[in-house]
Amino acid sequence: MADYLDAARGLVDFTGACPSMFHTTATIRRELDEAGFTYLPETVAWNVCPGGSYYTVRNGSTVIAWVVGAEVGAAVCGVDDAALPYHFQIAAAHGDSPTFKVKSVPEFAGPGEYLRLNVEAYGGMIDYTWLDRPLGLAGRVLVREEGGEEDCAGGRVESRLLAINRPVALIPSLAIHMNREVNKGFAPNRQVDLCPLFSTGALKAGAFNALVAAELGVQPKQVIAHDLFLVSLERPTLWGARADAPEFVSAPKLDDLMCAYTALRAFLASGNSHDISVYCCFDNEEVGSNTKQGAMSTVLADALSRVNASLGFEPEALQRALAASMLVSCDNAHAVHPNHPEFADEGSRPVLNGGLAVKEAANQHYCTDAFSRAAVCAVLDAAGVPHQSFANRSDMAGGSTLGNLSNMQVSMHAVDVGCPQLAMHSSYETAGARDAQLAIDALTAFYNADLRIENSDAFQV
Repeated sequence: MADYLDAARGLVDFTGACPSMFHTTATIRRELDEAGFTYLPETVAWNVCPGGSYYTVRNGSTVIAWVVGAEVGAAVCGVDDAALPYHFQIAAAHGDSPTFKVKSVPEFAGPGEYLRLNVEAYGGMIDYTWLDRPLGLAGRVLVREEGGEEDCAGGRVESRLLAINRPVALIPSLAIHMNREVNKGFAPNRQVDLCPLFSTGALKAGAFNALVAAELGVQPKQVIAHDLFLVSLERPTLWGARADAPEFVSAPKLDDLMCAYTALRAFLASGNSHDISVYCCFDNEEVGSNTKQGAMSTVLADALSRVNASLGFEPEALQRALAASMLVSCDNAHAVHPNHPEFADEGSRPVLNGGLAVKEAANQHYCTDAFSRAAVCAVLDAAGVPHQSFANRSDMAGGSTLGNLSNMQVSMHAVDVGCPQLAMHSSYETAGARDAQLAIDALTAFYNADLRIENSDAFQV
């Protein structure tokens, strides 16, 4: 673990480069391009070959990448019909995080000369952690190219990324003198208490769109629509009492950029000639995943089906492959809280810097079952990689994640894992600095494993 700092620093850099889900996908695409992957848009015919590496993107916010093992091609040339032609080993994370989204009518005027931003919650954030913090903006903007029609009737419109990495807004708290009971409990009203201050009067109505246009170097009339979000400008950092061996990493959006980053690093570092290795980073997990680019959409099923067809296999081969495949759903887990251990299950208390936690829930909000737990733990044990267990207290409702939602469209054996962290869904979250490398080690071991699944009866590593 002497090299854990390299992985932790890489995580810091990755989170800093990903202020929105659109930037996350763009960052991942750059890494894939640099690694020699071929981009296959959904709108063109695909040509996939054994030994090749590819990726596709939907909505600019979900990316799926895959590497076809060299031995997969042998099945195309003819093998015993009883032999499985191939299978998938998939790790999936998500690139979105709870924040506030700017509405299409972006401003409130008043009281007085104030100008405020009109925002609504995206996902289930801890609201008060957004108060009194300088905030930037990031996301995508749909822009009509110069020379197009002034209305929406014609002209070419393209999507552009926008990241304003300087303070342009702030959500101010109400002074304690005006709410003496604030320290006894405060539940912000999102329509009233959480409107960001944008100007005291120097800016007038229309200033938000003018700002967006100026940042993109276009005229305001060229801005057609936007998906823009508030961004905490608190810098990602490694910290701890020992400067030479920091124990902690803190950053916005560790849920789930930490898993998106570690799964990507493992995917790019691994090599498996026996399978088709797949990496997914989905959008919209924090709002239920039921969008065209979410884990519950057809995006993964569509990609795997097209890969199967492009390799020359019949549709039945895909169904056989899925039955022998494994999905590792990667979404951060709750570490035991140092001040509130009573909120953790007595038997399942993951700690920071202890490795990936395998998550389970009887209500199947996590996709882990005995078979998938045994398979992933066998892989990690064989590789000597530490792992932990997570379960909610039996008297507390827990969250859910993308594994079972993805399985509604493309079913296979699946297990939920995550890096333990504190303050999940805060605007600034904390995890163990060593856990980035431990997660990379664990997921690399999974991708490299020659995992042979025999229905639900047995497997071999």
